[in-house]
Amino acid sequence: MSFKRIGPEEKSSKRSSLLKKFQGVLSERPIEPIEVEPSNLRRWTRRDLLLSGAGALATLAVGGSQLPRNVWQQLGLDQGSGTTGPENRWLLNQAQRVDDAVATALYSPHHLVPTYSKSQVTPLKNNYNGATPDPGYIPGWRLTLDGLSSGLTVSLDIETLLARHEIHDQITRLVCVEGWSAIAWWSGLRFDNLLHAYPPVSQAKWALLESSVNLDANGNPDPYFVSIDLLTAQHPQTLLATHLNGKPLPVEHGAPLRLLAPVKLGLKNVKAITRITYTKDEPPDYWAKRGYSRYDGI
Repeated sequence: MSFKRIGPEEKSSKRSSLLKKFQGVLSERPIEPIEVEPSNLRRWTRRDLLLSGAGALATLAVGGSQLPRNVWQQLGLDQGSGTTGPENRWLLNQAQRVDDAVATALYSPHHLVPTYSKSQVTPLKNNYNGATPDPGYIPGWRLTLDGLSSGLTVSLDIETLLARHEIHDQITRLVCVEGWSAIAWWSGLRFDNLLHAYPPVSQAKWALLESSVNLDANGNPDPYFVSIDLLTAQHPQTLLATHLNGKPLPVEHGAPLRLLAPVKLGLKNVKAITRITYTKDEPPDYWAKRGYSRYDGI
């Protein structure tokens, strides 16, 4: 058996060839462009952007909440003892505020929620915040309007509201933050019609809706209140509902007048409204004060 002797020049040439192969494998390759059909681009809506952004914020919040305190301090995010809750909730709150701001910016009065037929109506459970009030308040019920451009305070009974405003039917889905939903047939006056009949003070942007008859789980008085931006109040599907399934509202569902804003989660749809106040600045909100989103849009 004979062996071929390899000279220094040939060895160097082979090393150079192998080195080039490895460099080709390990080196960065140019990014290949991805072509997207214009029709597909049109289907990527602003709402898709909101959903993907909310997911990114949630990831940031959950990951950030696990950071040690010294890392928070280095990032300038440590809120110290001045927070209203645990330190690792601060970033979650910031992400929630950004999500609310984006949802507000993307709001459109032309975005309508789906409507259904009466054959698609499903049972609607009583999900009162706390105990269901005793119906004894209904005979003396009145709606008080404050913050009007007239400077007056107006008090209306249910008969006046029904006589002065056109009643609209609407079959939409009520979505609860707890994860359930129901399709219901509502009737009532459009909130926007009430705004035109009793205009709010100049530059008003918010409505505070209150229920003085709301009770806590033990049956004690626990007034309920929600903040609604006037753009939501003016939405064509936002009703001040007076009827359910063609009959006057039962106590369980907010007799004699409740908010029905299908572009909002159920916790914003306050039952048994007793007062509406218009304000320039954002008013307090029952659940926002307890750490929930202030916007609660769908």
